[in-house]
Amino acid sequence: MTLTPEQQAEIAEARSQRRSTLRATAPGMEAHLYTAHPVLDHGLVRVIDYMGDDSAITQAARVSYGRGTKAVQNDEGLIRYLMRHWHSTPFEMCEVKFHVKLPVFVARQWIRHRTANVNEYSARYSILEREFYIPAPEHLAAQSTVNNQGRGALLQGEEAARVLDILKADATRAYDHYEDMLTPDEATGKQGLARELARMNLPANVYTQWYWKTDLHNLFHFLRLRADTHAQYEIRAYAQVVCQIVRDWVPAAYAAFEDYRLGGVTLSGRAVDILKRRLAGEVVTRENSGMSPGEWREFEAVWG
Repeated sequence: MTLTPEQQAEIAEARSQRRSTLRATAPGMEAHLYTAHPVLDHGLVRVIDYMGDDSAITQAARVSYGRGTKAVQNDEGLIRYLMRHWHSTPFEMCEVKFHVKLPVFVARQWIRHRTANVNEYSARYSILEREFYIPAPEHLAAQSTVNNQGRGALLQGEEAARVLDILKADATRAYDHYEDMLTPDEATGKQGLARELARMNLPANVYTQWYWKTDLHNLFHFLRLRADTHAQYEIRAYAQVVCQIVRDWVPAAYAAFEDYRLGGVTLSGRAVDILKRRLAGEVVTRENSGMSPGEWREFEAVWG
């Protein structure tokens, strides 16, 4: 992870200040405020601001549902009830703003989650740093033969070294050209190319930065998809850091999320029928299941 001296000074200054407040604070999140958590080789995640805690979720639910929550004996039980029954608005009462530094190709996956407010570093206005994501050898893999958007076997030996050399050389050459196009030369009369044009020659592994603000309901949706083992490793690395932050921020809500979403399984009506048939002693195969080969493969991966 690389932070500029200005960013380091900003973090130190922010963490040195103490402010009194009447609003609810979460001790776990207070410990994370402004701290830069490293991700990948040059990336980071840090919390800039937040609102709400576990009690904000239950407070909103009780205002909304009134007597309907009387049977729930405690806040943790109520939060689990809300998560189990897919209620969303109580979780929207909590919000968080992150500063994220990430490769452009990861950002293009991340931005697909459109239920957030985003402000990205402008390469029209500023010059991007000479920082690129280069995978560690253990993350260099061939194309999967069964998943069109996934990885297969690891690259080994000379092939892995060849790919790494290409990635490093191409990134370096592209940035050299970017820098050259930007730089005017009075001696020759050469003009610097506009930043908004010069940036188009940069590779997708160059790092960008943004502020990303979202509510807890939509953050859980992001984490359910991006912390999953099927997600691309690079965005999953960011999601895992965010998971730890959220666990410290709203421990009861995160525990429910981990149980019902990350660790849970959603069944189709056909899958429920197959399980009932199995429990009744019937031998169910792919041929008599009514499932497609892909559905059956996913079903077997969970249920055997």
